[in-house]
Amino acid sequence: METQPEPIVPGSRNPLKWFAIDLACVLVFTVIGMASHGTPAGEFLQTVWPFLLGLAIAWALPGVRSLPLLIWPTGVIVWAGTTVIGLALRAITGGGVSGAFPFVTAGVLALLIVGWRVIPELQERRHEKQARYL
Repeated sequence: METQPEPIVPGSRNPLKWFAIDLACVLVFTVIGMASHGTPAGEFLQTVWPFLLGLAIAWALPGVRSLPLLIWPTGVIVWAGTTVIGLALRAITGGGVSGAFPFVTAGVLALLIVGWRVIPELQERRHEKQARYL
């Protein structure tokens, strides 16, 4: 008796391109934040590194790499890891986390990191809906 091959989870073949999208999200977040606060461009690396490290740690989890397109749990894990680790490292290194900054950071990173995963989710649902009628 032959067994069917396991289906390939969309996006699992090349997680590097999905990591690149998350990386772009963190970079966009940083650039927008710096521009809105008038932070000099020379402080970019000093500003972005805590969030990049948080992103890298989140992506080091095997489940994230194997199912990168899922909103839950992958998108939430990447967002939470990037946000919490990034803010903690900023606080520890004197980067500042006062006022509304943690809330704005969490909201913007959620919109970007979790938000882009909505597009492939909607595409998959549309494909499934169309397949029912074929």
